[in-house]
Amino acid sequence: MKKILGFFIVCLALTVSAKAQRGNVDWMTDSADAQRSSWIRTDAKITTEGIEKKKSDKQNAFQFLWKAKVKNSPRQLNNLTPPATLDRLIGYRGFRMLGFFGGSSNNVITYDTDLGRLEWEKQLKTNAPLAAGTWTCPGGMTTGIAKPMLAAIPPSPTNATGPGRSNPAKSAVGDPGSGAVTLANVRPNPSGPPPSANPAPAQPPRVNPANPPGGQLGAGPFLVYALAGDGMLHALHLSNGADYEPPTRFIPAGANASGLAIVDHVAYVVTSSNCGGADNGVWAIDLISKQVTTWKGNVVGSAGPTFGNDGTIYVATGSGGDKPNSIVALEPKTLKLKASFSASAEFAATPVLFSHGSKTMVAAATKDGKIHLLDAANLNGGVLASSASTGKELASGALASWQDRDGTRWILASIIGSLPQGFTGNVTKGAVVAWKMVEQNGALSLQPGWASRDLTSPLTPTIINNVVFVTSSGEFRAADKTPAAMRAARSGKAVVYALDGATGKELWNSGTTITSFAHGGAIAGGMGQIYLTTYDGTIYTFGFPMEH
Repeated sequence: MKKILGFFIVCLALTVSAKAQRGNVDWMTDSADAQRSSWIRTDAKITTEGIEKKKSDKQNAFQFLWKAKVKNSPRQLNNLTPPATLDRLIGYRGFRMLGFFGGSSNNVITYDTDLGRLEWEKQLKTNAPLAAGTWTCPGGMTTGIAKPMLAAIPPSPTNATGPGRSNPAKSAVGDPGSGAVTLANVRPNPSGPPPSANPAPAQPPRVNPANPPGGQLGAGPFLVYALAGDGMLHALHLSNGADYEPPTRFIPAGANASGLAIVDHVAYVVTSSNCGGADNGVWAIDLISKQVTTWKGNVVGSAGPTFGNDGTIYVATGSGGDKPNSIVALEPKTLKLKASFSASAEFAATPVLFSHGSKTMVAAATKDGKIHLLDAANLNGGVLASSASTGKELASGALASWQDRDGTRWILASIIGSLPQGFTGNVTKGAVVAWKMVEQNGALSLQPGWASRDLTSPLTPTIINNVVFVTSSGEFRAADKTPAAMRAARSGKAVVYALDGATGKELWNSGTTITSFAHGGAIAGGMGQIYLTTYDGTIYTFGFPMEH
């Protein structure tokens, strides 16, 4: 028994040590992280070089891995959300990578993503039966599963790879001068991870039943969070879906929620379309005291609130409501207004945050197709740089951003229609376009970089290392109130493309593998795999085959 316990201690120490070295590689919430970058910074396998090198090796090339049809009824066009992921869970069956999918009919479905095997599923108990729903107010679960995370902006990697499960297994025994693996070798540094490492995901503290909220707190479990269609927030043990505590009232039943995020023991979400009597705006609930606060405003975009290093919340607004056509900064937890910037046009997508030198930058898009750069600490200071107006409609959703190994910052957006001036390509339906940020003599500018091929209703792009995954969703979209059933009937099939993030060169595509259309946010990914969910309730997984 002592030997077994010792083995698990070593495994746990190795896990903590590996995470400290390479930083967080999990998809935590909509658009991956608190900054809504849609960027997984490090992956040992998914690189432009890795995909190119293994093209001719059909057995080990980037490819279709598995698919699964789940038990979940669609709500209007909603079915499954992109998953939150956990790159390794230690259990009696060893290490497993899990994907937590939200189902529109108030389901949570968890898969072992390495094996394509159902781990557990749960029908969330709700206080009222599901109503029929409408195109603008579909009802049911409308936002994805979220894991607790830190607001701090992770550092940009200096290389594309790192240690971890996605690398081939390697023993330290026998290495010259290494000796055998011992607890002393793998014990985490008592002074904490090196400054360059990403902090481990934050977990909410467990309330000691003998003390009321605000009293002494003990260590908390690892949880995932789901917001059901009746507005109740569920905290679930990630290993088996068991309730950690009774569900808590968060927002009104029937609200159209997006971007559920758990930061510093507070859950946040955005509501839109005035569904279920819920005011449009940002909602926050303290996970300890259960106190709910709101900020009213016509928030736009699909990925919810965006977070700065200090937890400050940034949202973009459209017309109407408080602070129209603005980028708004709110205090964490209290949601009190800190600052705002107003534009002449409505904003159109969830903004993205990133570090640039000593500053934190906000990139946001307006409906006239402009991308604006602002200093997050000085919104009142105005725009630092803007792209030329594209005159093209931005696809609803969110921006994405990444930094290449040469230090160039890229801003990506999905557009509808032909390409804007400065971009080249044969595009009529839509595309993903990339701007690069350039600084000369202290002045910033956004210059056209590359554009993808023609895409039907493109989703928010996903970046893993230096590879950009763009999705031609196949969804039929209309500006009018065409019923969901008619939209579904007129939709086509989704196709995923992998592009070189610096040039836009196509590296791979999914071909005819996917047989339905996709509706929602960016595809999730990491640890050598990507995940796309479709309207017909199917999970598609692509990547490099797992090494055994």
